[in-house]
Amino acid sequence: MDELSRRKMLAAGGTLGALGALSVAAPANASTLWTWSPKGSVAGAGAGADPKGVWDDEADQIVAEVIRGGHVDAVNTELRKWTKNGQQLSSALPSELRAFMERARALPSWADSGKLETAVDFNEKRGLYLGVTYGFASGMMSTVIPREARAVYYSKGGADMRDRITKTAKLGYDIGTANAYGDDGEMIVTCVKTRLAHAGVRHLLPQSPHWNKVADEAIPISQADMMVTWHSLPTTVMQNLKKWKVPIPANESEAFLHSWQLCAHMLGIKDEYIPNSWAEADSQAAQVLTPILAATPEGIKLADMLLNLATIVPGGPLRYVTKPILGALTRYVLGDEIANSLNIRRYPFWDTAFNVAWEPFIRIREGILELEDAPGIVQQVYWVFDEILRLAALLVLSGADFPISIEIPSMNNPDYPGGG
Repeated sequence: MDELSRRKMLAAGGTLGALGALSVAAPANASTLWTWSPKGSVAGAGAGADPKGVWDDEADQIVAEVIRGGHVDAVNTELRKWTKNGQQLSSALPSELRAFMERARALPSWADSGKLETAVDFNEKRGLYLGVTYGFASGMMSTVIPREARAVYYSKGGADMRDRITKTAKLGYDIGTANAYGDDGEMIVTCVKTRLAHAGVRHLLPQSPHWNKVADEAIPISQADMMVTWHSLPTTVMQNLKKWKVPIPANESEAFLHSWQLCAHMLGIKDEYIPNSWAEADSQAAQVLTPILAATPEGIKLADMLLNLATIVPGGPLRYVTKPILGALTRYVLGDEIANSLNIRRYPFWDTAFNVAWEPFIRIREGILELEDAPGIVQQVYWVFDEILRLAALLVLSGADFPISIEIPSMNNPDYPGGG
């Protein structure tokens, strides 16, 4: 298998869901009180400050200077040269930026190589399920996180959703690789570049009059915003795997969490906000994510864009993965209330198929149930479900250009003149 095909298949661990991974999420209700204790964090302690008022000061200041000085193109040219975690940074980068990146790419003292090795085993065994859960539990969820949907829509990425997703898919791909955080891996590169991109959005988006008309915040992508996006990924994924009764050994579950805890740290989230267990993650998500899910005009348009990316080649390998199937899968994973709010229509056969057949399908794949012993509808749609697991990611990545480059933005959505 060539490198392009390998990347496309492995990207099943994050294609659509990565839309949330690199974008801007936040609670819709800015007045929600922050009560989660830092004692439940990987740091075990902290000031307990409300993360809605905390950003990424050092990165923000440095990137703002790059943008104001007109150096974005030159800096992005040098950033493209950094592709592997252990690679030397370009000496042509501004000295202050280069020094920051050197600090930012260092793993924390609590990184556990043993857990990361176990996480590789988990990703290899569950990669197909992860593709669906990242995509339809996490990716579509990003369209009903109000601040995230608005920020995506009015930032530069909103002008080309396929390009945005192929770039953001890189995080989901990289975290699932065997060498994600090693010197020859790319996860650290992806996280640090994303941190710089976030800083660019913080500087530019407040300059958009279109975003300012609808935003309920002065500066996007606070620490709280990033934690909401984080919970739409690993926390939501694990909740769905449990709901589907996928058997997961405790050490693999813990290792999967650890890989995402490191991701949060490398994205610039302070350790005092990163949950130290799944129980703490569920507790925090119940406060900052679940209560704020709601559709917006921007989110409805983004959801339609995502579902319409499923361009089918007649008679080709993607012939089974149609918009009705993707819409029904979204409804099954996120529920009627969210699907209705996004104006996703009902597809009676496929809605029924997912409600009745998905969990038996999972049990067949896990060897718990034999296909011939399954209900008739399961036998009828089994191969379609299998096709969805294997090929959903390719719907988005078809036509993608490699290598994928995450860069500092130089403007907001150009489809909205005056956006800065």
